[in-house]
Amino acid sequence: MLSQALLVRADSIARHLETVFLFTQNDFRTTMIPITIFALSAASKHDPTRAWHAALWIWFHLLQFNLANQIQDPEEDRKNKPSRPIPAGRISVNSAADMRWVIIPVCLMLSLWYGTQALLASIVFAVLTIWYNELHGDKLGLSKNVLTAILYGCLEIGGTVAVGSRNSSIDKAGALAVALSSTVFATTLHAQDFKDEEGDRLTGRRTLPTMFPKAARFSMMLGIPLWSFGLSCVWKIDALSTTAFVVYGAFVGTRFVMYDTVGADKQSCKFYSVSRNMTFEHTEVKLTMEPYQLWYSLGHLLPGYWRFFYGV
Repeated sequence: MLSQALLVRADSIARHLETVFLFTQNDFRTTMIPITIFALSAASKHDPTRAWHAALWIWFHLLQFNLANQIQDPEEDRKNKPSRPIPAGRISVNSAADMRWVIIPVCLMLSLWYGTQALLASIVFAVLTIWYNELHGDKLGLSKNVLTAILYGCLEIGGTVAVGSRNSSIDKAGALAVALSSTVFATTLHAQDFKDEEGDRLTGRRTLPTMFPKAARFSMMLGIPLWSFGLSCVWKIDALSTTAFVVYGAFVGTRFVMYDTVGADKQSCKFYSVSRNMTFEHTEVKLTMEPYQLWYSLGHLLPGYWRFFYGV
């Protein structure tokens, strides 16, 4: 009887942990993997075995944001994203809302362990999460891009600090890397909005692809290769690698103009950022990477190139 009770309890705990994880599963492609790569590249001094520190810090803050985001309009999720924890019936809106506010002090205490810069990044992240979600800062395409880019920058700062030793800080090169990455993200983030353009029009959500459909697509064709060249120059990448990066950026950007179906936009988004395929088998998580070259993640490696050949 005792062993059976323990098994039931273990299954319950595993289900709750899986539910919490499901709040963040879609962000492994666009956030967890690229920012962890960035943290390892941008940190001035780090031990690669501490990569899990960066991933842990990033994941807790992603959970904070996604809890706030997914309690805003569960009815929309029930129609468009029924696999999310709330519409799937794994957790109630009220319970998720309780978790949403409890996670803030958890993130702050975790950040305090890593030092002042991580704590400041966590505070700014919490404030902007409220602005984006509770104050509806995501309703306009431009403000959505800017807010998301700053939030992304906070994750990069926290992850970079966490991957170093305790109470470490970001140097000038690391700060430049964060500033450039956030700016690139702000000006190319709408790559992820094209595939949702039809749904966004139906719900009245204003994104750059819904407000300026042609201009948004041409901005990708011009912006991605230009950023590829600019970043290569800043980080002093060799000529051959620069050419390859620019050519690949031109390929990615041109796809958004030449192919504008929903399926093609999903494929283009995979070329823009990391592609992921996740499945759950009971409580086991399997993560597989598809063989795409990953433009945004490749850009995150460039500070590491500079540190290896020119910096410290």
